[in-house]
Amino acid sequence: MTQETPPTLRRSLTWVHGAAMTTGSVLGSGVLILPALTANIAGPAALIAWIIMSALSFPIALTFARLAVKIPHAGGITAYVRAALGTRMSRSLSWLFLGTFPIGVPIVALIGADYVGSVFALSHWQITILAASIMLISIALNFRGIELASWIQVMLVILIAILLVTAIAGASPHIHSANFHPFVIHGWWSVGTSAVMIFWCFVGWEAATNLTEEFRNPHRDVALGLIVASIVIAILYLALAIVTIGAKAYGDHLGLAPLSILVSIGFGRTAGIFTSVLALLITFGTVHTNIAAFSRMLYAQAREGEMPHLFVTLHKTYQTPTTALITMGILSEITILYYGLFSPNLSIMIQLISVMDMATYMLSMFSATRLLPRNTGQWYTAFIALLLCALIYLFSGWTMIYPPLLIGLGWILAKKRPSTTAETLLEHSECTID
Repeated sequence: MTQETPPTLRRSLTWVHGAAMTTGSVLGSGVLILPALTANIAGPAALIAWIIMSALSFPIALTFARLAVKIPHAGGITAYVRAALGTRMSRSLSWLFLGTFPIGVPIVALIGADYVGSVFALSHWQITILAASIMLISIALNFRGIELASWIQVMLVILIAILLVTAIAGASPHIHSANFHPFVIHGWWSVGTSAVMIFWCFVGWEAATNLTEEFRNPHRDVALGLIVASIVIAILYLALAIVTIGAKAYGDHLGLAPLSILVSIGFGRTAGIFTSVLALLITFGTVHTNIAAFSRMLYAQAREGEMPHLFVTLHKTYQTPTTALITMGILSEITILYYGLFSPNLSIMIQLISVMDMATYMLSMFSATRLLPRNTGQWYTAFIALLLCALIYLFSGWTMIYPPLLIGLGWILAKKRPSTTAETLLEHSECTID
């Protein structure tokens, strides 16, 4: 009796799609508030934290690109951990992902909706309905296929970049050198604290790796897309941080929409509409890419027998993971409904998601040091990224215990099955690369 071959994902992506999807995933809702919030914490010295995190993004992105080429698997991070540390650890990591998505992605939608609500004085339930609509529209578009989703992402990233550049250019004439002095207002520890918050702005590089099986030429396109995305994101973030501090567009008195203050410096009354459009585009782009990536991860895990087999189901026409998308939609709307009913503290939820992302990246970089050739540029790049991620993790306070608890729970519950070795995954990779 022969085992039925699981359906395969359609190859249709280029490096342009990869760069757009990654940029949309990384350039998230944090950009709406974190340049101002980190300036509140560290003053002008927050620029150092932004520079450090921008520099860290390059070894992380390059390492993910190397791993994606070595193991072009829709499971992304879970596939790398499986190859380096075994099937049981991969299943344990799946629990970390399962604890992240149902909270993390809806939070992104809620932050964007809340930003719009703060500009237009929307009620709590209007904000909740707006966030739910963002999730539903993105789920529906992802049903139609990754190529449509990726081209939508390309257009969104272009619009986001134009709007951010316009905001930066409009406020640039109002930069004053006096606003950078004194430089270190709250001590150097505040720079480390700012870096922990900023980490959330640089999460999302792994999104392209979950889509590796759908690239036409993964050897070239994944790395090129990630490098282009790294450059674009670093330039936009640093420019926005400089303008925010130089134009003094921060402070507790500015309320929940600091970016609208920055825009109003250059454009006056149009700031409300401008920042609302920007907030919605950024939010939708982040949600859109994360839904695409996580649904592929669920599909890949089910294909490997590590998740229920029903997640292997693909749409007959569009070859998209329908069951995974439906499940994600239901869990997301439950989280948003919980927010609507009980109004939980989003800052604590954001902190938990950020620390889980850091733990995931540390496992990814550690796996890379076991999979990539030792004493090579690739290996040292992964090692440097691992050390820097671990250093930032130390600033996360009590929330650092949450990822080990989830991974430990997954380890206990994971069934004992034969481990998938690195050789098995590499053999599968050779079959999938054209």
